[in-house]
Amino acid sequence: MGRSFAIVKKYQNADLKLPQRSTKYAAGYDFEAAEEFVVPSIWRHNVLKVLWSIWRQNRVTDTEYQRAHQDFKPVLVPTGIKVYLEEDEYLMVANRSSNPLKRGLILPNGVGIIDADYVDNPSNEGELFIQMTNFGLRDLIIKKGERIGQGIFMKYLVTDQDDQDNKKVRQNGFGSTGV
Repeated sequence: MGRSFAIVKKYQNADLKLPQRSTKYAAGYDFEAAEEFVVPSIWRHNVLKVLWSIWRQNRVTDTEYQRAHQDFKPVLVPTGIKVYLEEDEYLMVANRSSNPLKRGLILPNGVGIIDADYVDNPSNEGELFIQMTNFGLRDLIIKKGERIGQGIFMKYLVTDQDDQDNKKVRQNGFGSTGV
């Protein structure tokens, strides 16, 4: 099949650029935001309220914890891009080194793993999203076309006992390898 990037149908007329390497020896292909996107700061009322209660040694209810947890929840920044891979490859999605230092943005999962069977799945056509959390004090606006992450093509191995014939077929998109 080959290794390549393509734009998903939703963004066909959005004037997106396919990921590319910025320098001759760069390992990563830079991903850009497909649209303007707000990454909210985690320092919201519910989080501060719970932290204040903990600091004051007051009781915190399950509801208050749940509300604070929602404020910590990462967001999925759309790229409008899908990737075609060989069957023994994955795309490792990593943060740009400048994001945490300059902008307070991290990938809460450390790295993302895009499997070869993610592309063209029925639920989202295999669109790649960059999962982000904003530890800055203010909400951060990512502009369309701004570089937000990088993808590195990687090979992987399987055990001799791996039973390929009994594997399920992916039906869903983001976070669906549990099938």
